[in-house]
Amino acid sequence: MTEVEIGRAKRGRRAYGFDDVAVVPSRRTRDPEEVSIAWQIDAYRFDTPFMAAPMDSVVSPATAIRIGKLGGLGVLNLEGLWTRYENPELLLQEIADLPADDFTKRLQEIYSAPVQPELIAARVKEIRAAGVTVAGALSPQLTAEFQSVAVAAGLDMLVIRGTTVSAEHVSAGAEPLNLKQFIYELDIPVVVGGCATYQAALHLMRAGAAGILVGFGGGSTQTTRDVLGIEVPMASAVSDVAAARRDYLDESGGRYVHVIADGAMGVSGDITKAIACGADAVMIGSPLARAAEAPGRGFHWGAEAHHASVPRGHRTAVGTVGTLEEILNGPSSSPDGTMNLSGALRRAMGTCGYTELKGFQRVEVTIAT
Repeated sequence: MTEVEIGRAKRGRRAYGFDDVAVVPSRRTRDPEEVSIAWQIDAYRFDTPFMAAPMDSVVSPATAIRIGKLGGLGVLNLEGLWTRYENPELLLQEIADLPADDFTKRLQEIYSAPVQPELIAARVKEIRAAGVTVAGALSPQLTAEFQSVAVAAGLDMLVIRGTTVSAEHVSAGAEPLNLKQFIYELDIPVVVGGCATYQAALHLMRAGAAGILVGFGGGSTQTTRDVLGIEVPMASAVSDVAAARRDYLDESGGRYVHVIADGAMGVSGDITKAIACGADAVMIGSPLARAAEAPGRGFHWGAEAHHASVPRGHRTAVGTVGTLEEILNGPSSSPDGTMNLSGALRRAMGTCGYTELKGFQRVEVTIAT
C-alpha cells in the first residue's frame, strides 16, 4: 500500500471520498427492471438497501413505519426526542424555528431531559404493531442500561452507533461495554459503528457484529473534522472494511458480516459508489430529511450537535423535495439525484451489467479527479 511523505517524520496513505471516484460501465448492460436491489441481514429481508439514520430530523415512529412499508429500514434513535418527551412535536417545530446563533445552546438544553424507559418501550411497540421490522439505536455508553427495555418491547435489530465504536474501549473511570459478551448473550442481530479502518472492523466482526457501520466525521451535519481533526474519506473506508469482511469470511469459515456505508451520501450517485466500493447497504440521513414527512421540517441535525461538552455538529437546512415514497422509489421530478434513489441505483447497476448488489461490488471504478 503506497504511502506519501507528509514531512520527514510522518507518512500517510492517500484516501479517496465518493467525489474522487466514478463507476465504469462494462461490456454488458441490463434492463433496470431486471435488477434486484434487495438486501438481507440475518433473518430480515428488505426490498431496498436503505437504512434511515437514527436522527430525530429523519426518523420518528411514523416515518420508521412508512420507510418500512416502502421497503427500507427506519432506525429510531432510542435516546432521542421521542424517548425523552411524550409529545416532541412542539420541540421539533421550535428547533426548526431557532435562529442559527442560538441553536447549539438551546439544543443542549432540550436534549438534557432524561431518557424515559417507558417511552422506549412505547415507541418500539408502536412500530412493531404496524408490522414492519423494528430497529433502534443506542450509544455505546447507554446500551447496557436501555437495551433490555427495547428488546422486551419487541426490538428486532439493535444498532450501537457512535462517532467511533471499538471492540477494545479502555476506561479507567467506568466499566466499558464488553461488546463480544453482550452480542453473544443477545438474541437479536447487532449492527455496530462508526468504524473506518480494516483492523477496527475485523475486531468488531470477531466480536459478533452482524453489520458494521462505516464512517465518521463526514456527514452533512457533522463538524467532527473541524472539532476533533478526525475523518476518513468514505470510498477508501468502505473498501477497507469490505476487505476485512472478505478476510473474516475465510477466517470464520463462512460467516458473512454486512458492510453498511454511513455518511457522506447526499445524492443517489454517492449511494451507487458506496455499493461499488463494497457496501451491502447504506445508512442515509440528509436524503430522507428532505421528505415532506420528515420530523425535521426541512432541517437536519445529528446527535453530535447537542453533545453536552464538545458539540460537533450543526443544523443544516436541506429543504423539502418530495414525499418519502418519491425520494425512495420515485417517480422523480428532479435531475439532481435527490429523488428515486431506488431507480437510480437500479439504472446504474443495469448500465454496468449487474443484476444483484453483491455482484455490483465487483464493478470497476476509476479515480475521477
